[in-house]
Amino acid sequence: MRSNAPHSARHTGYPGADLRALRKTRGLTLAGLAEKLGRSVGWLSQVERDLSEPSITDLRHLAAALDVSVSMLFRHAAAPAHEAGYIVRADARRPIGSDTAGLVEELLSPDLTDDFEMVHSTFQPHSRIKDLVKRPTQEVGYLISGRLQMEIDGTTHEINPGDSFRMRGEPFRWANPHDKPAVAIWVIAPPVY
Repeated sequence: MRSNAPHSARHTGYPGADLRALRKTRGLTLAGLAEKLGRSVGWLSQVERDLSEPSITDLRHLAAALDVSVSMLFRHAAAPAHEAGYIVRADARRPIGSDTAGLVEELLSPDLTDDFEMVHSTFQPHSRIKDLVKRPTQEVGYLISGRLQMEIDGTTHEINPGDSFRMRGEPFRWANPHDKPAVAIWVIAPPVY
């Protein structure tokens, strides 16, 4: 892991290192994000190093400034010491992403301090994203179950279980016009959630 956070910080489940990773992914400096929040650089630095704990209001402001869900920034269940930073149990996944109707996303990676993130995505039946998504990432998806339509760079593809797909900054959108949920694993670099 690239994290410089103290080893004990990983045990608390506090997302300081994740905040730093999200800030950097969005091209924000400490000073730039602190200014957006109306807080000092020192305060933000302490939060990122797990030396200070933000209030719920601070977390809401951070989530808005970083364009992530508030739940992404809340303290998550601490893993046992021997698993912290290595293992994510199925019942301890963090919900991530936006509140897009019909899509449930959970972080499979222990945190956002790596060069990539791994996401478990469930697309509910008869759901779709209307607007194209374009982000400066490389993404690979693997469909576990169900069927999914992926429009990538203007071409629509029918994705079946066992199929995989990739986007390298191309605009894309998804749809599940079928009667069963579609479940996919996504790897995204750099982390965007």
